[in-house]
Amino acid sequence: MIGRLFSLVMGCPDPSELAGFYEVLLSLPRVVDTTEYAVLQNTTGTESVTFQRVDDFRAPRWRDPERPAQMHVDVMVDDLDLAEPKVLALGATLLEGSDKPIGYRVYADPVGHPFCLLTRESVTLSD
Repeated sequence: MIGRLFSLVMGCPDPSELAGFYEVLLSLPRVVDTTEYAVLQNTTGTESVTFQRVDDFRAPRWRDPERPAQMHVDVMVDDLDLAEPKVLALGATLLEGSDKPIGYRVYADPVGHPFCLLTRESVTLSD
C-alpha cells in the first residue's frame, strides 16, 4: 500500500452550497464550513470530501476536451430508478445513462462536476 484516501478536493464557486449537495448525496456530515472551504467527513474521522473556493471557476462539460471533467465521483446505490429523482431534486442534471434500474448514470452536480450513480451489478458486470 502506498497510501490511503485522505480527502477528495473539489474546486467550486461556493463551497458551502456545493457541500450541501454532497452532504445529502453521500450521507456525510459537514465538519467545517467557511467562506473559503467546507469539509464533509465520515464519523470515524477518516475519508473526507473538501470543497475549495475557486473565484474563476469554469465548469467542466461532460466529454468536452475544451472543458474536461478532470475528476468525477462514483456513488454506489441500490436502485438507479429510486436514486435518480433524489439527486435531481438536489440540483443534479442527468448527462447520460441507461433507463435500466442496474448499471450506471452520469450526472452533473449543481456547478457542473460530473458524478456517476452505479449499482453493484454494474461493477460485477464490468469485472
